[in-house]
Parts: sequence; structure tokens; C-alpha cells
Amino acid sequence: MIAYIIRRLLLLPVILIGVTFLIFCMFSLLSPMERLATYVNDPSTLKNPQAAERLINKYHLDDPFPLGYIQWVKRISKLDLGWSQAANQPVWDAICQRFPATLELVIYSVVPVILVGIWLGVISAVHHNDVIDQSIRVTAIVGWSLPTFIFGLLVLFIFYGMLGWLPPGRLSTWAQDIVYTGTNFHSYTHLVTIDALLNGNIPIFVDALRHLCAPIITLSYVYWAFLLRIARSSMLDTLRKDYIRTARAKGVDEHTVIHKHAERNALIPVVTIAGMLIIGMLGGVVVAETVFTYPGLGFWAATAAQQLDYGSVIAFALLFALLMVVGNLVVDVSYAFIDPRVRLE
Repeated sequence: MIAYIIRRLLLLPVILIGVTFLIFCMFSLLSPMERLATYVNDPSTLKNPQAAERLINKYHLDDPFPLGYIQWVKRISKLDLGWSQAANQPVWDAICQRFPATLELVIYSVVPVILVGIWLGVISAVHHNDVIDQSIRVTAIVGWSLPTFIFGLLVLFIFYGMLGWLPPGRLSTWAQDIVYTGTNFHSYTHLVTIDALLNGNIPIFVDALRHLCAPIITLSYVYWAFLLRIARSSMLDTLRKDYIRTARAKGVDEHTVIHKHAERNALIPVVTIAGMLIIGMLGGVVVAETVFTYPGLGFWAATAAQQLDYGSVIAFALLFALLMVVGNLVVDVSYAFIDPRVRLE
């Protein structure tokens, strides 16, 4: 087990170097002046040729490619990611300020995605080709085929436009005054729902939850539809194995066959997809957050892209790549706990 984990950890720096190299290759396609725009907070500086030249030399933007890459890696290792024009603050500060909102949205979306996706996938496989299976499959196909922004707009139209239940944004105006400017509300985690409970403020908790519900529904339906199909296929394949037939021939009750023998072995591909879906949510909430004007990383990245804010877009790509690499590592290590055979490879 330890040797397996060590081998995976040794690969992590190599993968990170490759990822940063690819991102820098895209970054280097910009001219030195365009790259300089990602480091200055006053656009008028770019109109002064002498000042711009000094800054280009300072940030090594005209260095040869290998030297430029080394200097760029040094800066990002110090969390010097430049200036965000979209947020009007340093990029790292913008990430720290918006990451808790996205993390809160993902945390609440993960539970229905994992639990509902796997549960419906198992039910669909057990009731193969009957009415229950066909109904679940149709629902899953619709969910996976429907573009996220279309489904999000439908949720927004029905639950806010028609019913007025689930408003967009993160908090109502009265709640924002209490959370961000009030003296009686302390932000311990910057996750509003958790902080509201820690402060004993139930109205804030309910208001934050109301604003979370619509993007949670949008993300959950799209992602669990895909996970359901993977869980169903894996479960069907497992149920056809010889050891399952043997267990049934010995008279083992169906509940034990399904939940003790079949599910565990069917979980490996499901864990792979589920782990990547969770990490992918952190980078894939751009559409959901934009539709519901939810002030997280996704909404910030979309705004930065519209404003050609290269520094913010590059930083978002770096963060998402890092999350994907770490997520892959976590998924690989989880194999060893689910399937002992993986430890021996």
C-alpha cells in the first residue's frame, strides 16, 4: 500500500511541470505588452513606453522561452499571479475571496450526485430492461443531453420567474448587510451556511440555502445523469460474473448478492468517474454560476474571459489543472482501498 502511494506521489511533480509548461506555452503566444497587462493595475502605464519597457524587463517578459518559463514558475510559486482587471484586485486575492462560494456550491452538489447517481444506477441494473430501468435510462439520457445553461435557465424560469422560490445570487440584500457589514456575524469558514449555523443565525442559513438550491439542482441533475449510466453499466457487467452466479446458486439471498458481492466490485470505475466529476465541478461551475449570478470562481472566470482579462483566465486554468492533478492522485490512491488487487500491481 505504502509503495503504491509513494509511486503515485513521485509522479505528481512531473505532471505538475508538464501542466505548467503547457499553460505557459499558451501564455507565451501573447506579446510581451499583452502579458504585461496581466501585471499592472493601471492601464495608463501601458501607454508610457519607458515605463512599460522597465516593467517588461522586471517581469522577464522578453526573455527566451526557457528562461521566461523558469521566471514565470518562480512567480506563481510565490502566488504572484498578476492583477485581475475583472475583480480590480490581485488575482490571488480574487481566488481566495471567491473560492469559498464555489466550494460551498460543490459540497452541497456532491451528495445528491454521488448518492443518487450510484443508487439509481444500481436500481436500473437490478431491474434490467423492465419499466423502472427504461424510465431511469430516459431520465438520465435527457439529463446528460440537455446543455447545462438550458437546464439552468429552465430552473431559473420555473422556480424564480414563475414561483419566486429560489432567487439567484448568493444572499438576499438584507442578508448581505448582516454577513458582510454586520458586527454580530463572524465568518469562521467563509461558507455562509456553515457560518450561519456557527453564529446561530437560522434566517441567514435558510436564505443562503434558498439561493443555493437552484444551482445545486442544475449541477446535480446534469452530473448524476452521467454517473448513473456509468454505475448501471458497471453493475450490469458485474452481475454477469461467474462468482455472482455461484453465490446465487448457493442460495445466497439477493440483497446480499447485490449489496455485498456485486456493488463493491462495481465501484472501481464509478469511483474513477465520481472523483473526476467532483473535481471537475470546481472548474465546471462556470455556466451554473453565470446563469444564477452566483459570485464564485466560475462567474469570475466568465467575466474575465468577456473582458479579455488574460491574467485571471490563466490563473483559473492553473487552479483547475492543479485540482485535476490532485484529484487524479486521490482517485488512484482510493483504488487501493476499494480493490486490494490494485496494491499488487
